[in-house]
This record gives sequence, structure tokens and C-alpha cells, in this order.
Amino acid sequence: MINDGRALYLDYSERLKQPGDLEPIIASFFHEDALINIVHPFNQINGPKVYLEHFFLPLQNSLRGLYRRDDIFMVGEFEGQKWISSAGYYVGQFKNDWLGIKASGNLSYLRYGEFHRIGNDRAVESYIFLDIPELMIACNQWPLDIGPGHSRGYTGLIQGPASHDGVLKENCDPKEGKLSYQIVTDMLANLATKNEAWRPYWHKNMMWYGPGAFGSFIGVEEFAHSRFHSSPNLKDGQEGQRIMV
Repeated sequence: MINDGRALYLDYSERLKQPGDLEPIIASFFHEDALINIVHPFNQINGPKVYLEHFFLPLQNSLRGLYRRDDIFMVGEFEGQKWISSAGYYVGQFKNDWLGIKASGNLSYLRYGEFHRIGNDRAVESYIFLDIPELMIACNQWPLDIGPGHSRGYTGLIQGPASHDGVLKENCDPKEGKLSYQIVTDMLANLATKNEAWRPYWHKNMMWYGPGAFGSFIGVEEFAHSRFHSSPNLKDGQEGQRIMV
């Protein structure tokens, strides 16, 4: 069996489903010299020890009973490298302030998306996205009076895939994977074009699951209006390209 990191991540994910002392599993998931890139204000972190000190333990202290759930998980190869991708939510009772966000005292969800490059059965390079604006909006602490978070789409808890098959524990057809990758890549290349050349890639009743500050939308027309008519920065193709990529 090819060691693609699947077993490594599934064990990591299973352990994170329950509150408790999660330091050992986190320390064993990341290589000791792993480059871990997290959204601002964390940025680049070197190794699991700093990851724990700067990110995870403060989050665990703020969200009482912290655990997380994966709604999407997949393994694949990109340019000869093994990668793992997952998305879901950290969940807990927001008891202590975090990153300047005042604790609400309520059940709270922090959406994440992660990409991990696997080497020697450890994560050696990671990119971790956190929807901090969504948490701020949920706590009624969005700092702007106008713009994203107030006048865009739905912001809140997003369900996992309707087919309930987002966690891919078994091997998938590599040909289907390459086809999906190419379709998405081609769509992205057309996403910020003035003639909306992205439209053929989407079903008319598609769902766009956007980040908290922009929101989520149902249907191609709602997506088009929100992304390309509500924001002056996205009306120009070149400017939009810099923003979207």
C-alpha cells in the first residue's frame, strides 16, 4: 500500500474530534521542521511546538471544550508531491477573548481549510485558512459599517456536502481526479473576466460557499451579482485577477 498520508491524517482527525489533551497528536502529525503557513496574524510558523504555542493552545483556551470536525477530506498528488486537503469547523464555547474578539459566551464555529504536503509520513509544509471574519460577524463584532459582512450573502454555519460523502477514506479514480482538477483550474482562469467566461463551468442552481465577509449564495445569477456588480474592485478584469488569485 502506498503511504500517501491518508492513515496519518485520519488518525489525526479522529483524535481531534474529542476535547482533551491534543498536544501529542498534533506534535506527531507535523514534522519537527514543518513550515506551517496560517492566515494573518499568525503567518509562517516553524514546527509543531510554535504552532501549539501561538495558535492551537490559545484557541483551545478561548473555545472551551474545543474539538473539530472534517466535512471534506481528500488525498492526492500534485506535481509529484503528496498532498492532503480538508475543510470543516473548530467548535467550542467562546469563553475567553481571542485575537481581540470579545468572547460571546456562546457556542461558536470557526471554519477552516487546510492543505498539507506529506513527506516521511509527516506534514512538512502546510497552508491553513481560518474564517476569522465569519467568527467576528457571528459575535456581532464586524468592524466596518458598510461593505462585506453587512450587505453580502449568507454568513453562518455551512453544512457539509449534501451527498454526505465529503470524507474520502478510500482511494479514488486518478483519472477522475485529474479531470476535476483541470475543470477547476480552467474555471479559475476565467473567474475574473469581463465577459463572465466562468459561467459554463457552473450549474444554474449552484451553491457558492464564500468566506464570511462575502457570504454564500445560491444560483449563478446571485453569485454573479454579488461578486462582479457589488464590488467596484472586481468589475475590472485585471484588478479582479489580483484580488481573486
